[in-house]
Amino acid sequence: MSAPHTDVEQVELANRAFYEAMEQGDFETLSSLWLAPADVGVDEEYHDPAETGVISCVHPGWPVLTGRGEVLRSYALIMANTEYIQFFLTDVHVSVTGDTALVSCTENILSGGPAPDGSDELGPLVGQLVVATNVFRRTSDGWKLWSHHGSPVLTESDDDEGEESPS
Repeated sequence: MSAPHTDVEQVELANRAFYEAMEQGDFETLSSLWLAPADVGVDEEYHDPAETGVISCVHPGWPVLTGRGEVLRSYALIMANTEYIQFFLTDVHVSVTGDTALVSCTENILSGGPAPDGSDELGPLVGQLVVATNVFRRTSDGWKLWSHHGSPVLTESDDDEGEESPS
């Protein structure tokens, strides 16, 4: 078994690789970072790996997705519809217990949609703040994502309705 500080470093690298794959639109790498049925001893010859509920994911505003098929399809959809995305991770905390690791962080996301019709430029850039929890499991191939849960951070705006000013 690895030394605790080495485990934390390896989990941090796996976590960063996940976000870098998203930024680069690298679906193959992203897929390889998720836990596969074989990683936990599920025989894919007898179980459909797309239906085996080994992994789960909650994107902000989405229902829970379970199984490699649903989770990876969601990332393919996001990548196909996002021209640009960049993650600035803050408040990163890694905790490792045995073969399980928990990463909590804040995703400061900058993304751009499709270009306006007839334009070669990116669509408008939008910022979003999401708190995320990523659960990793140690495998023979290193740390793999077991679960990702992202939740939007609600921010106050100056024009919130229903707010009464103090008298």
